[in-house]
Amino acid sequence: MTTNFVAAQAANRRNTVILLVILTLVAAGFGYLIGWVLQSEATDEVPLVSQAGLVLGSGLAIASVVWSLISLAFGSRMVVAMAEAKEISKEDAPQLFNVVEEMSIASGVPMPTVRVMETDALNAFASGTSTANATIAVTRGLLAALNRDELQGVIAHEMAHIANLDTRYMTIVGVTVGLIALVADMILRTMRWGSSSSRDGSSDKKSSGAGLLVVVLIVVAIVAPIAAKAVQMAVSRQREYLADATSVQFTRNPEGLISALQKLAAAAAPFPGVSRATQHLFIVNPIHTFTAKSSALMATHPDVADRIARLRNLGA
Repeated sequence: MTTNFVAAQAANRRNTVILLVILTLVAAGFGYLIGWVLQSEATDEVPLVSQAGLVLGSGLAIASVVWSLISLAFGSRMVVAMAEAKEISKEDAPQLFNVVEEMSIASGVPMPTVRVMETDALNAFASGTSTANATIAVTRGLLAALNRDELQGVIAHEMAHIANLDTRYMTIVGVTVGLIALVADMILRTMRWGSSSSRDGSSDKKSSGAGLLVVVLIVVAIVAPIAAKAVQMAVSRQREYLADATSVQFTRNPEGLISALQKLAAAAAPFPGVSRATQHLFIVNPIHTFTAKSSALMATHPDVADRIARLRNLGA
């Protein structure tokens, strides 16, 4: 069974747009529900159509789009700065530059900037909101531990993320999910404050409909960020599979990436510059190890053993 890379990449781009639209609609719906509850609480009535809901829903949707545009402009630089990845020249790492140049030609992607993270950990990531401003960063430990074929497999994997525009997706969707989680946290904090302040014996009674809406809002505030995060993680895992397969398309040598993944999985460890906000960007998660028994709900990466099995089955 062979992989239709062109079709897979086209589907990847299409699914990115669909996912972003869905997450923006979730943000808008969440904002509408907040406005609906606030208007119901203020008027002691449950309106069929809430003007406050329309205003807040539109506002949250616009905020999501604006925040995404800001992330497009500055997200890559922020990620690189957080990871403490320093740009290097060809003289600093000739073999690394040579491999990146080879994979740039193989993928048809412009030569990205090359960066190194000064840590003994083994890992790598790609960032950039377009192929024109992309970066590939590797750790010093990775350069020391991998042979040329293994390094080529890792670089090809990261180049695949750039070619498939995964790096743009990871930045924008991460921002949108973060916005939903932030608003949900604010709502839950407000509800806790409101419930504690209402115990002063006040005789004001809200309608049962408004009370029910408050309960619904609390439930949605808890579920919305979890659901958004789960969608993000599920799509991230599929993109890792596609990047692995695309890597083989570029190198014609699955054994290089297979061997590299085995070494990376055995030596995965946190290091300075890594956080929960950036863990999904790396070729293997530097904070958590995911296996076949790990919860698929919140896993940023597939099981390495499963990734290796799929690589061995390519073209079989």
